[in-house]
Amino acid sequence: MTYIVNDKCIKCKLTDCVDVCPVDCFYEGKNMLVIKPDECIDCGVCEPECPVNAITPDTVDESQKWLEINTKYSEIWPNISSKKEAPSDWKEFENEENKFEKYFKENL
Repeated sequence: MTYIVNDKCIKCKLTDCVDVCPVDCFYEGKNMLVIKPDECIDCGVCEPECPVNAITPDTVDESQKWLEINTKYSEIWPNISSKKEAPSDWKEFENEENKFEKYFKENL
């Protein structure tokens, strides 16, 4: 098992989770974070730190899509190891649905 970041992170990109990760397995894209599955040690400390519940175990429904996205972009995006200031408008997007289709940015 590993933890993954899903589309609830898009346009919110809160980094509370990054601060508690003991192995620095988060990677930062333009408008979301991902977890590198091969580096995640399954400790679970990041999951309760996410204010928008964007972090889940890879055993939940629809996790395969997000496991693939986390794997792909953690190989491309830069590593992030400390908390950053939250986007000023993150609350506007907190409960929006279908954020991946609307707002995802590859950063390529």
